[in-house]
Amino acid sequence: MPRFHISLLFILILSCSGKPVSNSTEEIVSSDKEVVCFIYHRFGDSRYPSTNTPVKDFEAHLAYLKKNNFQLLTFSEAIEYLQSDKPARKTAVITIDDAYKTFYERGLPLLKKYSIPATLFINTKTVGGGDYMNWAQLEDAIKHKVEIGNHTHSHDFFLNQSAATRYKTFKDEIELSQTIISEKLNTKPIVFSYPYGEFDTKMKDIVKEVGFIAAAAQNSGVMYSGDDLFECPRFPMSESYSAKDKFIEKASMKALRVKKRSPNDYIMPKGNQPLLTLTFDGEGLRLNQLQCFVQGGECALDVVDKQKVVVTLQAAKPMTKKRRTLYTITVPDKQGIWHWYSHLWINTAVD
Repeated sequence: MPRFHISLLFILILSCSGKPVSNSTEEIVSSDKEVVCFIYHRFGDSRYPSTNTPVKDFEAHLAYLKKNNFQLLTFSEAIEYLQSDKPARKTAVITIDDAYKTFYERGLPLLKKYSIPATLFINTKTVGGGDYMNWAQLEDAIKHKVEIGNHTHSHDFFLNQSAATRYKTFKDEIELSQTIISEKLNTKPIVFSYPYGEFDTKMKDIVKEVGFIAAAAQNSGVMYSGDDLFECPRFPMSESYSAKDKFIEKASMKALRVKKRSPNDYIMPKGNQPLLTLTFDGEGLRLNQLQCFVQGGECALDVVDKQKVVVTLQAAKPMTKKRRTLYTITVPDKQGIWHWYSHLWINTAVD
């Protein structure tokens, strides 16, 4: 597997994965339509390389998408497209989290130049403060094909709160943010982004209950028809991964169509060495090239059933130092295009 694929696996990844249910196994519906979605934070701000995208790289991304005839949609338009009976097209979405000033100053002018829409997820508590856009700038962005999404009020680590307070606080913040955005911008968001990409199954249910049509995580992967729309993946951009050749590889990625997974949770269990079982559609894939990776460690892969393509993934050693760790499985198809699926484990004992 080429080095750029391996390095790419160290980005936070979440694959969209089926209808939201509360039991331990999740059923996923297959279809042909896919959407590649990208997440950005800062632009031309080298103080924060892990969330910064050089301006020249961002322009190269937009120029590539335009030149190669991608259908370019907002996040909510992409959800509508996936759920519609429209024919499959090469489709991409640009999203930006947190609404830093550098988006308004350096990112938005390029979106305007290439006439590309985008979705901006904002946390309302920080609007107008420090490095963040103010309400006038947000209002101006809306005039230029920018959709506003909800990113909670405080952008807190909600999983650090006890279950007794977490869900009420989470819901209250979402609703407060909705009210503020409606009052300040005269628009009501219909899409949501989890702060830090962290959530549990009940938080996901709350997002749906509040009335959003979909939610995005801060992790890479490819959206496809039939996915769980409340844990959709995005390819994160940073200085380490935003070079044009790496961007093109991301834009060409395909989803690994996982049909079942167990467990259906993201919180790191006791022992810090969880076993993940996946069943996926192996049609057209070169299964002899199947690989697995554990972020920051070694992965043990076992093919339990070759006919149904049931595999297990497990870290070779306990994962105790990182808050977020990925299990990722990748495989090329017969045309040489890589497909992947990643599952995120969150260790709430690590700050």
